[in-house]
Amino acid sequence: MKQVKKLVVVAIAAFFVNASFAQMASKMDNSMEKTVMVGGAAMFPSKNIVENAVNSKDHTTLVAAVKAAGLVETLQSKGPFTVFAPTNKAFEMLPAGTVDNLLKPENKATLTTVLTYHVVAGRLGSAELARLIKEGNGSAELTTVAGGKLWVMMKGKKIVLKDEKGGMATVTIKDVNQSNGVIHVIDHVVLPK
Repeated sequence: MKQVKKLVVVAIAAFFVNASFAQMASKMDNSMEKTVMVGGAAMFPSKNIVENAVNSKDHTTLVAAVKAAGLVETLQSKGPFTVFAPTNKAFEMLPAGTVDNLLKPENKATLTTVLTYHVVAGRLGSAELARLIKEGNGSAELTTVAGGKLWVMMKGKKIVLKDEKGGMATVTIKDVNQSNGVIHVIDHVVLPK
């Protein structure tokens, strides 16, 4: 009977030791990933776009909008996607009441169009964007998931977007790699026609 008790105690101890090692290994795996800081949080390449975005204090408006538009599942899917992610300050630059109006259930279709205008199919890192710009003699046309056009160009060493209304946005943080794509943080909301 004492042998059985000892075996049970050893088995339980081994379970907890293994669980602790598994947690440590998981933390080490995450700490070994090359992360980029966005909104005060590390963005892990092993996580998807939504899993990372929810941790950025600079993207709470974008996350709320993605949820309101019902795009969470899409942005958690395999992709890959290139997302030009406006900050909270970028949304604040829109005319007063615009964001609140877009978040209303009756405006879901418009909100979805605006958000998917910030997404391009495929993984376009800054090196790929620079190559497209060079091939396009100074600018490249991108087709968004919404079906609209965005033009990407260089302004000095910065990547800049031009939307269909002539608005401009600068990439402030580039190449935030995700398991299902890449995010480039932008300083203005880009808008379709």
